[in-house]
Amino acid sequence: MKRFNDDFSIGDVMKEFMKSTKLEAGLDVINVKETWYKMMGPAFKNYTEQIELKRQTLYVKLNSSVVKQELEYGKSKIIKMLNEELGKDLIKDIVFR
Repeated sequence: MKRFNDDFSIGDVMKEFMKSTKLEAGLDVINVKETWYKMMGPAFKNYTEQIELKRQTLYVKLNSSVVKQELEYGKSKIIKMLNEELGKDLIKDIVFR
């Protein structure tokens, strides 16, 4: 019977599996959405209609032009906060629609 190497944890094995099967990209999209709602709070959740992550650009569709304009001013800070919360540099730019 083959024994497993004790140097690897289940978490390490799962991370390697996700990378090799490209599931990590799908999980990143889900994590970005959850993090957006968590970081921006319930007030912005009402204005957010759609969130997409494509090629390190986060596309956020909003239903208020006033909110869109306010978020444009803090774009770099929002990117920094989201990346810190995610634990990696997933987002390089945000486009508010």
